[in-house]
Amino acid sequence: MKKTPSIPAADNADSTLFTNIRALIESARNTVARGVDLVQVHTNFEIGRHIVEFEQQGEGRAEYGTQMLKGLAERLTAEFGSGFSATNLKLMRQFYVLHAQRIGQTSSGLFDTRPQQSIGQTPPDLLATTQNRPFSLSWSHYVFLLGIKKAEERSFYEIESTQQNWTLRELRRQFQSGLYERLALSRDQDGIRQLAQQGQIVSRPSDLLKEPLVLEFLGLSEQARFSESDLEAAIINQIEHFLLELGKGFLFEARQKRFTFDDDHFFVDLVFYNRLLRCYVLIDLKIGKLTHQDLGQMQMYVNYFDRYVKTDAEAATVGIVLCKKKHESLVEITLPKDANIHAREYQLYLPSKEELQMKLTEWAGIDGEIGL
Repeated sequence: MKKTPSIPAADNADSTLFTNIRALIESARNTVARGVDLVQVHTNFEIGRHIVEFEQQGEGRAEYGTQMLKGLAERLTAEFGSGFSATNLKLMRQFYVLHAQRIGQTSSGLFDTRPQQSIGQTPPDLLATTQNRPFSLSWSHYVFLLGIKKAEERSFYEIESTQQNWTLRELRRQFQSGLYERLALSRDQDGIRQLAQQGQIVSRPSDLLKEPLVLEFLGLSEQARFSESDLEAAIINQIEHFLLELGKGFLFEARQKRFTFDDDHFFVDLVFYNRLLRCYVLIDLKIGKLTHQDLGQMQMYVNYFDRYVKTDAEAATVGIVLCKKKHESLVEITLPKDANIHAREYQLYLPSKEELQMKLTEWAGIDGEIGL
């Protein structure tokens, strides 16, 4: 009896082929989706431009703008469906005005060197113009950003969303956790302005620091009793969120990293590497009040890594003691001024943005000068 040839099981080569093709398809779909998003953004920008130019034609046009938008919304919705309500049209107008002012131009030639069409003429190929305008986020991102009143803060979140490729959910979380205020509290006046103009630039260890670190995603309650091991385990289980909270350039290397010195074993809670600064970042977790012993222990960890782990091409190791409560005077008297060791508080709930903004205003003492 003739045997039917059996089909061989998938080997590693087959698996690799499938993985590569799968990644290619997913990349293509993401690219198409992103292209659709950008076309929507540019379309809405053009709609906003037309509305503004129409309102500016002749005296009194803007006086009945609300009624005009209501009628326009009804006609567009009847033909194209949802998405063109009067509220959305107002957002498109606001979007155009905001970006026109930001670039410093208000003419219809904004962003594009080619002649723009006037009302009634054939619209340009939006797919062909997407490369000529500084939009890279989805329309949902821009709608959220429009709701941020302070120009400096809005600029910061737009830059970071673009550079870090934040999803809308991540953008909302960073805003709600007061990332801008927490970073600004660790900077001088020039540093605050830099946040608004360039986003978070990481060129020295202090650029990494923010306070407090917000760890609400760990699911631990402020009232619940938990150990440092519980806190560490929760961070490892949510390592992706923790890396996002730490900031730019962090790579996770190890937990409970052991090293031996004079036959004694020591363990660093969490070891990270920052590729932007090219240095190790050690984190020790404390659930109680900071003590000078905690700082001394971290000093030993940092000294060991600097002498026996890092290479000559790498920068000095950074140590962070993450605690529930710190005392600035204790830190100042325990550590030398040039120590690469920092104490930072954490909290397990989202902070009040109003409270953070008040602290920033009080700290800076220049309300109005930088738009606080």
